[in-house]
Amino acid sequence: MDDTQTSTLEDVSPRCSSFQQKRSEAEPSCVSMRSDWSMEHPIDFKSEDTKTDLSSVHQKRSEAEPSCVSLRSDASVNQPLDYKSKDTKTDLRHEVFSRFRSNLLKKFERLYEGTATLCNHTVTNEIYTELYITESESGEISNEHEVRQIETQSRTAATEDTAIKCSDIFRPLPGQDKAIRTVLTKGVAGIGKTVSVQKFILDWAEGKENQDVKLIFPLPFREINLMKDKTLSLSDLLHVFFPETKETEISSDEYKVLFIFDGLDECRLSLNFKSKVKLCNISESASVDVLLMNLIVGNLLPSALIWITSRPAAADLVPSEFVQRVTEVRGFNELQKGEYFRKRISDQSLADRIISHLKSSRSLYIMCHIPVFCWISATVLQKMLTPAESGEIPKTLTQMYTHFLILQINIKHEKDYEKKVTDEDMILKLGKVAFQQLVKGNLIFYEGDLRECGIDVTEASVYSGLCTQIFREELGLYQGKVFCFVHLSIQEHIAALYVHLSHTNNNRNVFEPITKLNALSKVKDRFQLNSSEHVSLSELHQRAVDEALQSKNGHLDLFLRFLLGLSVESHQILLQQIMTLKRSRSDSNEKTVEYIKKKIRTIDSPEKSINLYHCLNELGDHSLVEQIQKCLKSGKIKEATISSSQWSAVVCVLLTSEEDLDEFCLDKFVKAKNKHKNMEVLQKLLPVIKESRSVQLSNCGVTDEGCAALVLALRSNPSHLRELNLSGNEIGDSGVMLLSAGLEDPHCKLEKLWLSDCGVTDEGCAALTSALRSNPSHLRHLNLTGNKLGNSVNLLSDVLRNPHCKLEILWLNYCGVTDEGCASLASALRSNPSHLRQLDLIGNKVGDLGINRLVAGLEDPHCKLEKLWLRDCGITGEGCAALVSALTSNPSHLGHLSLTGNKLGNSVNLLSDVLQNPHCKLEKLWLRDCGITDEGCAALASALRSNPSHLRRLDLSWNKKGDLGVKLLCAGLKNPHCKLEELQLRDCGVTDEGCASLASALRSNPSYLRHLDLSWNKIGDLGVKRLCAGLKGNHCKLEILWLRDCGITDEGCVALASALRSNSSLLRHLNLTGNKLGKSGVKLLKDNPHYKLETVYC
Repeated sequence: MDDTQTSTLEDVSPRCSSFQQKRSEAEPSCVSMRSDWSMEHPIDFKSEDTKTDLSSVHQKRSEAEPSCVSLRSDASVNQPLDYKSKDTKTDLRHEVFSRFRSNLLKKFERLYEGTATLCNHTVTNEIYTELYITESESGEISNEHEVRQIETQSRTAATEDTAIKCSDIFRPLPGQDKAIRTVLTKGVAGIGKTVSVQKFILDWAEGKENQDVKLIFPLPFREINLMKDKTLSLSDLLHVFFPETKETEISSDEYKVLFIFDGLDECRLSLNFKSKVKLCNISESASVDVLLMNLIVGNLLPSALIWITSRPAAADLVPSEFVQRVTEVRGFNELQKGEYFRKRISDQSLADRIISHLKSSRSLYIMCHIPVFCWISATVLQKMLTPAESGEIPKTLTQMYTHFLILQINIKHEKDYEKKVTDEDMILKLGKVAFQQLVKGNLIFYEGDLRECGIDVTEASVYSGLCTQIFREELGLYQGKVFCFVHLSIQEHIAALYVHLSHTNNNRNVFEPITKLNALSKVKDRFQLNSSEHVSLSELHQRAVDEALQSKNGHLDLFLRFLLGLSVESHQILLQQIMTLKRSRSDSNEKTVEYIKKKIRTIDSPEKSINLYHCLNELGDHSLVEQIQKCLKSGKIKEATISSSQWSAVVCVLLTSEEDLDEFCLDKFVKAKNKHKNMEVLQKLLPVIKESRSVQLSNCGVTDEGCAALVLALRSNPSHLRELNLSGNEIGDSGVMLLSAGLEDPHCKLEKLWLSDCGVTDEGCAALTSALRSNPSHLRHLNLTGNKLGNSVNLLSDVLRNPHCKLEILWLNYCGVTDEGCASLASALRSNPSHLRQLDLIGNKVGDLGINRLVAGLEDPHCKLEKLWLRDCGITGEGCAALVSALTSNPSHLGHLSLTGNKLGNSVNLLSDVLQNPHCKLEKLWLRDCGITDEGCAALASALRSNPSHLRRLDLSWNKKGDLGVKLLCAGLKNPHCKLEELQLRDCGVTDEGCASLASALRSNPSYLRHLDLSWNKIGDLGVKRLCAGLKGNHCKLEILWLRDCGITDEGCVALASALRSNSSLLRHLNLTGNKLGKSGVKLLKDNPHYKLETVYC
């Protein structure tokens, strides 16, 4: 959105009715988890003719009192908007817009967390912490519990995805040119979706962000649900919610409007996007679901912006073709967690203690990605970590939620309320509702559900810290009130408490199934909640474990953790603060532990076992985890004989441990030679591979079977794999074809792929390029070294020309590339845009003809190549001349060039000329074994003296230029314009005389040389002594010195030790491998604590 467009709102006298004045003064809900959206009051829909009754509806809304219990905020008190007549007076429109903006500002400037009341609400801008929001691939359904999703996301690097500020939700990312009309934002319960919406609206109302939007209409699905049976126009619908804008007319052509539909997962409307009912006029009447469908599709107000929020399970209710951007609220990242607690708690020392305690428990700290859990933790720990409090500090989820329950009950006792039911009875009643609705998959429920469980609405209000309501009333028909818990996890905890208490205190098993299901019954009716048959606690636990494992979406996983955790003796003592409990037998938990371990051994899917490990943690049993961790740390796992079930246990330990899964290396678990065994283990550890960012499988005997398993990781949603190394595995074309099926999957985010020496030919290359064409935007590095590709390089070049291809580094060493392949690559380098930054063609005999063809691409202004490796390519002076032409092109991006192993001879003089060209940006030049003579050294020295000289690294190893060549080169090193930092002169025939020249260069002012390699030159002790004269110089900056196989003895060590003792010595790394050193010489170099040496190789 264009922030430069700001609305000029005149401060005129309000022309609101008395109703509107009352609405602005209405107080928000006294209990809210998020904000006060839900303060809406009953609407009169007695007559189907809503247009004629709108005035009475507005009057009713003005007289209604706000709810005393609310989950969110008063967003829905926003007043209707009339589009019937066009007011030509701009001052009236400005007045209406100003009043509308002012009302939204009042509604969203306060944030109500949990049980906050009017007297202790928080100013939104003071407590708000920026959430981590990223762009997502799609709104697909996730089939695992939301807590598992959070645990998985916690392993994803925060820098992996591009973060989007809440205020930028409709702005394309850099490089995107798509128009964004509809945004779907998904996130688990309590992650901050509604608060993000509130902050967006607040920033807009305060004039800070998105000022090109003139009107924002927040319409929570929770509010719209109660109008699902009504027939009215979009105009009438908005009149009901936003009456203060009734005097103006909307025109999507004149100004921009935004509709925000919060809570798609709570939608009870039948949104049929295949419906052929098409509405194009905002005055046309239809059912509410048809109105919303036409608005989202774009039939109504096609220029209006749409923002929809949803939990992941419902994110696919809106077809992807109607959504231009899917974002995901990932909650708090590491920095934001700390920021929240320090904002929430004024005592910074206490805040730090809370953060430290949470970090000590992985299961708790992971949950802190969820802002609501941060609030729960702060509520509990703020009290428990004070000096006045005693008792065990919560270390598990069950402990944390039980302490939270006790605190809320204590809050209830502080209220002026006539106690009609005991705490235990009320908790059982609330728990029964929680369990019934959890089994059915419901987060919101109605007054009838409460009455079934014997709960009076007044009682629910008193226990508002646990169960909170919003309600809407339809006069003349019925009163409809909607209830929910502050957060899903609180519902799961109190549901588990109900199941536990029903058994321990009343000998009831709530899991007893109905033996004969009605053919029309749904799965949710499988539980009979009032069975009188008694079972032992361990049998109850076993039944609960079985039910949780049978759940397709894992919706009972956290409930199971809570249920088992509540049976621990420490919890029994804790709960006795608020109720009478019968103690359970201690051997019950022992039987439960054994049953869980048995399940872990027999379950095929390690993913399903992960929650069972969390359950063992809640039960206080860590034996299985400790056993496997010991085996992993000792490295004995390679030698151990591990059964299939034990590998499942290894997977669970790895996935639930605190150790980083950033890199997976198969060779840590298997011996390299046994291919069959390696592939068996690879498949067993596939869940770990799916969670890893980098997978290293080089030389591990990977077969087609292994490639097929890897495809599952590449296709997983979400896919975390970014680097895959399969080098040295003979997977051949068939293996590459299998991998390509994964690479072309839209979920695949692989950025780096190593396939060197994999036996790939043109058939495999064709499959690979096909995959890259279908999903070209993620792969950045591709290594095909050592595969006989030949002319199939042409296929790769075609992919490189694709504007969506983002390949930056391509290794084609020893691939049989010919001059024809070079021509294709040149064509790719000329494409616009070209993203290729590094090209390796080492060992391909392309010759001068190939280089001439490649240069045609290097000279093109679209070419952005920065690194070019042409070692052993059969290049002579002719090819070198062509390269010189490319390097002088303007602009030239080439910074690294390797011509090692090409017989250039005196044509290096041409390179020296180009180094002096101001357009040449070459920083690193490899000229090993190029037949360079003294004449070439003189030319290079001239280049080093040029101003400016960009060259930082020069490798002239294996050129027999001798001392004269080094002397000529040093003339350039002494020049103040020379910025060379690294000089490689291995096996160049240098003697002590050459060392004297180098010492003189090292003493020059300024000297930039940091790294000098003279290995395999017979400089002897005399040469070392002469070199040390330079090392002692005040201007010497040398940090790395390589003197391998240089004929040095202890006498040379004495000279080196003397140089190291000098105050000016900066030497950090010294390599003397291959020299005849005695113990005394080595001791001289290693024993002095005053040396700055960090590494010495002798």
